[in-house]
Amino acid sequence: MCFPTFPSGIQFDDNDNISAGFTFCDAIRNPTTLGWTHGVVGTHSIIDNGCDGILADLECLAEQYLKANAEMQKAKKLSAKQRDELFQTLKSRFASNLNRHQGLDWEKVQARLDADPKKLWSVSEMERTGGEPDVVGYDKPTGAFIFVDCSAESPKGRRSVCYDRAGLESRKEHRPENSAMDMAADMGIEMLTEKQYRELQKLGTFDAKTSSWLKTPAEIRTLGGAIFADFRYGTVFVYHNGAQSYYGARAFRGSLRV
Repeated sequence: MCFPTFPSGIQFDDNDNISAGFTFCDAIRNPTTLGWTHGVVGTHSIIDNGCDGILADLECLAEQYLKANAEMQKAKKLSAKQRDELFQTLKSRFASNLNRHQGLDWEKVQARLDADPKKLWSVSEMERTGGEPDVVGYDKPTGAFIFVDCSAESPKGRRSVCYDRAGLESRKEHRPENSAMDMAADMGIEMLTEKQYRELQKLGTFDAKTSSWLKTPAEIRTLGGAIFADFRYGTVFVYHNGAQSYYGARAFRGSLRV
């Protein structure tokens, strides 16, 4: 079988899947993420984008995707001013909450962040969306510091979201703008598991008025559910909802290894 090859190197396999990876396929399935107003169903639909024919359509999509991806990567860099302001905020929070990271040195944390601009951008996104990230652990074998969202309540900039993309798309009406799993992936962080959430609650009181989605085990998610948790009556409670649900008082908390 002869596979059509585009200038960008994107190819199809025997099942008509694009071998460049999920991100490009996802862009085709959800073209509005790149500002495209016409949808695509499978690899055999024609897009009204000025190109002639299916292969030309896909070539144009590939070029637009690569351009948008390049612009996105460029945007994921902090200016010198943003970097300095973020470090000032993080250093102050680190010093004010020593119980979260006893025996750890801020200068070493900053050096790790300085050496990894992508991770630094992810921490800035945690901060921008209201997560108030702070160091809560250290992994000796790798030398990685572990940042977690430590805001008293579930981050304000991430609320009113379904659990994941499948849950969002299953809604016939009143769809939210995003999902928790998609937001976490875009930010470059991992959603907290139930175990990590319970460990966080040992460092303070979190979600006494709100709740947070938790990374859901596959056996629960395949049945349509998703889990979330909060802190009430001096106790951590873990509950379940349909993954398509969303609430104004529920976001998610993330972690990042730096």
